[in-house]
Amino acid sequence: MAIASEQSSAAAVATPARAGQRPKPRPQPPYHVILLDDDDHTYDYVIRMMQMLFGHSIERAFLIAQQVDKEGRAICGTFHKELAELRQEQVHGFGKDPLMARCAGPMSAVIEPALSGDANDSDGSPGDQA
Repeated sequence: MAIASEQSSAAAVATPARAGQRPKPRPQPPYHVILLDDDDHTYDYVIRMMQMLFGHSIERAFLIAQQVDKEGRAICGTFHKELAELRQEQVHGFGKDPLMARCAGPMSAVIEPALSGDANDSDGSPGDQA
């Protein structure tokens, strides 16, 4: 009888290993980092910032600079909230534009929840990592 008891104990030990598996983390909702326009920064500044902070190609960075100039705002990338906040801080810490004498500091950016169906949710560029 002691042997049967040991066998059932061994079977019971094997079961918790399966129960101990970690559940998959739920995907975090995406957030856009949105660059806001001002008249104190050049296209060169925006392009350089987009390349350095968001990893965009020069072509994609130019399109963002053009959009922020014409529309007053442009989505730089889409990320989970923590990374979006980091990118926002990096934009705010990028410094002033050395090519613009009247420039007093960095550009501004905000983060907003990405709604499904947004035009620029994911364009496949390196900066889009939700």
